[in-house]
Amino acid sequence: MSNKIITYALCVVWISIIGFSSNTVAADFVGNETCVDCHKEEVEAWIGSDHDMAMKHADKDSVYGDFNDAIFEFKGKPNRFFKKGDEYWVNIEGPDGKFNDYQISYTFGFEPLQQYMVEFDDGRIQLIPFAWDSRSAEEGGQRWYHLYPEMEKTDEFYWTNTGQNWNFMCADCHSTDVKKNYDAKTDTYNTSWFEINVGCEACHGPASEHITWSKNQTENKNPHYGFDRDLSKSVKEWVFKEGHTTLQPKQIQATDQITMCAQCHSRRTQLNEDQAHIKGDSKTLLDSYLPSLITAELYHNDGQIYDEDYVYGSFMQSKMAKKGVTCSNCHNPHSTKLDIPEQAVCSQCHIASEYTPEKHTFHEANTEASQCTTCHMPETTYMGVDARRDHSWQIPRPDLSKNIGTPNVCTQCHEDKDDSWADKQIGQWFPDSPYRNQQHFAVAFYASDINYRGAGDALSYTAQDAKQAGIIRGSALQRLSRFPSKNTLVALGRAIKHDDELIRLGAVQGSAGYSAYDRWQILSPLLTDNVLAIRSEAAGALAAYWSDLNPLQKEQLTAPLNEYINIQLFNADRGFGRTNLGNVYRSQGKLEKAEQAYLGAIEIEPYFINSYVNLADMYRTQGKENKELELLKEGIKAQPNSGALPYSTGLALLRLEQKKEASQYFRKAAEIEKQNSQYWYVYGLSMEPFDGAAAAQALNQAFELSGDPQHLFAQCDMLLKNQLKKAAQCITQLEQYAPKNVIDALKQRL
Repeated sequence: MSNKIITYALCVVWISIIGFSSNTVAADFVGNETCVDCHKEEVEAWIGSDHDMAMKHADKDSVYGDFNDAIFEFKGKPNRFFKKGDEYWVNIEGPDGKFNDYQISYTFGFEPLQQYMVEFDDGRIQLIPFAWDSRSAEEGGQRWYHLYPEMEKTDEFYWTNTGQNWNFMCADCHSTDVKKNYDAKTDTYNTSWFEINVGCEACHGPASEHITWSKNQTENKNPHYGFDRDLSKSVKEWVFKEGHTTLQPKQIQATDQITMCAQCHSRRTQLNEDQAHIKGDSKTLLDSYLPSLITAELYHNDGQIYDEDYVYGSFMQSKMAKKGVTCSNCHNPHSTKLDIPEQAVCSQCHIASEYTPEKHTFHEANTEASQCTTCHMPETTYMGVDARRDHSWQIPRPDLSKNIGTPNVCTQCHEDKDDSWADKQIGQWFPDSPYRNQQHFAVAFYASDINYRGAGDALSYTAQDAKQAGIIRGSALQRLSRFPSKNTLVALGRAIKHDDELIRLGAVQGSAGYSAYDRWQILSPLLTDNVLAIRSEAAGALAAYWSDLNPLQKEQLTAPLNEYINIQLFNADRGFGRTNLGNVYRSQGKLEKAEQAYLGAIEIEPYFINSYVNLADMYRTQGKENKELELLKEGIKAQPNSGALPYSTGLALLRLEQKKEASQYFRKAAEIEKQNSQYWYVYGLSMEPFDGAAAAQALNQAFELSGDPQHLFAQCDMLLKNQLKKAAQCITQLEQYAPKNVIDALKQRL
């Protein structure tokens, strides 16, 4: 790794050359030391903060863990943490199954845990699987522990695999002005940074023009003090309005603060380095990053956090975001702590007399239960010890919990009570509440999850509901891909014209259920969208239909598709980047390049399943069935926890008329991914020639998971074919879904 360490002496000389030159024409980085003289208070707050400690060279000042020949036993094997002079080392198991000594080069964070990183010869920096619990001993800390105790070597997040790779996963947010410098040909990194941690310029941007402004304020009229961004609060004055129990914004002025914070405090994929950190005229997150929407993998159906989402996705759901609240309304951006005591933060806007224990919390004053955050910002613990609060400020809805299983803070605290008790209690406290039993987007999202027949209409309604946050409407659109209908088409047609970029983004994936012709009609207007993520994602989606497009359409698609390709090239250090490239090349008929891209994905990330599935499908279309089968079986060995690979293998075997072996692979897929109704359904159908009872049982499992009447019909048909006892019961159950003529036909077979 080169160009990472700039000595203080050189830094000062460099600053004196570019920072104060009257010939400076473009802003450039100058370093934290330059900020100290004028911004002493801010720098002092920053020192020792999460941003300052985001990443450090491993030394006596930065390392918190016990490296004094400490032994931590994991799965019966000792792992040793020790020193060699001033260096920090570990003796832990590598991917070869052998214990090796690795030097710790860097620290990551400091509270409530600290992680440690090892640098390899190919430029990779990897996080070891053991972390130091830096909490006090009284809190259970001051110990080593394993972050992912169930992790296997074939998992993405095994410590030497891509999920723990700093260069791709972490660097952009933990250091300042990072250049990944990945060489796809050699599969190596030469990553560099300007500051090792999150320094002043990580947020404010290059400061050389700011220095020029500070020296000549009367001539330089730059409204942002020489910076290219406005990081101020969106609301300058909050006022009381009759009928409200909270202060209201006098005016909301758009600033860049949320975008700036969201670059790191969001679940997202980086698109480039050229526009990262809202450089130049780019003022939208989606010109540099592709944010995750509210998906079932990351959030509960009501939008509460499930997996790590890093705040932005939660915050954008909230009324706070709509009212113009920004991060610095609560947090000091330099210390990263709350600006004022927790109990006073909310009363900045919420009139304290209206939210007393007697009127609102109904819990004893000054207890944890009476705090605003306890009910409205519940914690979820990640990485073993890191409790993070939900920033969507949910209103507790045990009435939803009763019906769709979403969590609520009432029963999380009162573990001996149930959701019905909690709902009744809230009804007694807030008999006139407009929220209790209010229609909620969670029901539509839940209906989508269980494939309920009315899910498409419910999602379409949510997507067009102006009262919902943009990220919720975009997420509803995204989920519409499985429910094409007239209502869906209307929702998508309106979405692509909407000002909210998250709504337009959701429409791209939501249109996946339509034919090539229809999808082109829906998405082609987005090919000239002013936001990179939207036009490139639209191009990537439409590229699948390249062979169906006319010359004029191909010309229209070319420019945004080239942007999409460049994004995948930037992410060529990951399997998804190379697989996406393979998909584009395949659609364009460039089969050799497609194969090369897929095989490259497999080489650098052998546990990424999509590369196997897509390449195998290409072999199928080329009539290379044996090569297809060989590849899929190779994939199963590389990633034994995938259901998709044995499922695809089963399909390949069916085409080769090897039905019994195919059924075994379908069973394996269903057993690995027990919640996948499609796998159970196909397994059930495949078992018909061999075991009718087992086939019917698998089809029953498919229906119980999906609620799809087609699965129930298949079960009834299978029971009838094999003259099994439960056939009549199955037909009775099907009556609520199927028309009378279908039921009558089945009954005649009894």
